[in-house]
Amino acid sequence: MDKVPFTFPGLEKIKLELDNLKKIERPQIIQAISVAREHGDLKENAEYHAAKEKQAFIEGRITELEDVTSRAEVIDLSRLSGETVTFGTKVKIVDEESDQETNYQIVGPYEANLEEGQISIASPIARALIGKAKGASVQVITPSGAKNYEILSIDLPKV
Repeated sequence: MDKVPFTFPGLEKIKLELDNLKKIERPQIIQAISVAREHGDLKENAEYHAAKEKQAFIEGRITELEDVTSRAEVIDLSRLSGETVTFGTKVKIVDEESDQETNYQIVGPYEANLEEGQISIASPIARALIGKAKGASVQVITPSGAKNYEILSIDLPKV
């Protein structure tokens, strides 16, 4: 069983989702199934089938999150030097062709959220950045071809 890397806030977010699914979503869907059953013939009862589908999704997600949290390993960001890009660091890069600057934080696969600037350590761009220092140029192979980036800054998040 492989460990799953997390930042402390990322693991807390997953635990909150799991808690919500178990204590709120699961009881609500059980109630919805009960109400739908009262409407008669289950073969043609769209409410019942929709509720059963949602229940299957919720139970699957609970199983997944329980597995992930049991294998979670919180990385202590206070022990990192910030000299090179590592798990948990925030990095500002610039596209060498378009001069577009982007900020990312390298996080675990279950806490990645591109809208919040958090990319998975398993992503191609994160793999290219890991181990590099400020000022380094990296090449990332994308579906549209190779892209070159320069690392402008590396910061450790406040713990």
